Amino acid sequence: MKQPLLVFTFLLPGILVSAQQTERIETDRPDQTESPFIVPLRYLQSEIGFNAMNYKGGIRQWVHPTVLAKYGLNQRLELRLELSPYTEMAQQASGKKGQMKLEPVEVGTKVRLFEEKGLRPKTSVIAHVGLPFLASKDYRTATMIYTTRLTLQNTLSETVALGYNLGVERDLEGASAFFYTFAPGFNIGNRWYAYIEAFGAHTYEWEHNIDGGIAYHPSTETKIDLSGGFGLGDSPLKNYVALGFSFRLPLR
Repeated sequence: MKQPLLVFTFLLPGILVSAQQTERIETDRPDQTESPFIVPLRYLQSEIGFNAMNYKGGIRQWVHPTVLAKYGLNQRLELRLELSPYTEMAQQASGKKGQMKLEPVEVGTKVRLFEEKGLRPKTSVIAHVGLPFLASKDYRTATMIYTTRLTLQNTLSETVALGYNLGVERDLEGASAFFYTFAPGFNIGNRWYAYIEAFGAHTYEWEHNIDGGIAYHPSTETKIDLSGGFGLGDSPLKNYVALGFSFRLPLR
C-alpha cells in the first residue's frame, strides 16, 4: 500500500490547484447513495475511503482503504473498478484475532439514462460484477457476485437535492438482496455539502440503518468527506465512521 500512497502524495499539490472543470467534482461517496452523474469525458476519478466499522457479536473491521476508480469513456458511460481490502477483528476463545482480507475486485460501468425534467429524476444505472479470483481465499468461490442499481436524483431547490437508489445484489453464497437508499443533500455555500440518509436491505428480513456526513471541496477537482452512521433494530451494524478523499485528473 505504500507505493500508491507515495504516488498520491506527489500528485496532491497538482490536484489541489487544478480547476479545469467549471462544475465541481461529483462522487459516489461518502453516502451509500450512488450519484447519477458521469465522470467527464477522458477524466480519471479516484474515490478513496478509510472506514472503521463495528458489528454486533464483537466484530470490528478497518477498511484501508476502499478505492473506486472511474474513467469517463464518453458523455453517457463511465468504466469502474473497485477494491475493498480490510482487516477484521473477531472475538475468539483464545482472544481477539485479526485477519486481513480482500473482497472480490469489482468491475463495472455506469450508464446515464435520463436527464432531470420536471418530476422525472436524473437517472443512471450501475452494474458491477465481482471477480472471485481477485480476492482473498475466503472469497474464492464459484459463485459470481453482482450488483445492479438505479441511481436517481431530484433537484428540490438551488441548495437541496434528493438522491435515492434501488437495486439488487447477489453475495458469494448465492443469496440475492434487495436494497434501497434515501438521502437528502444540502449545498452549503460553494464548497460545503451535508447529507442525512436512510438505507437498508432485505435478504431474509429487512435491515435498516441511518447515517450522515459532511464534505468540503478544496477545489472543483477535489473533495474531502467525513461520515458516520449506525444500525437500527435487527441490523448487524452497530456503528461506523469514515474519512475519504476524492480527486479527478484529465487524461488527454
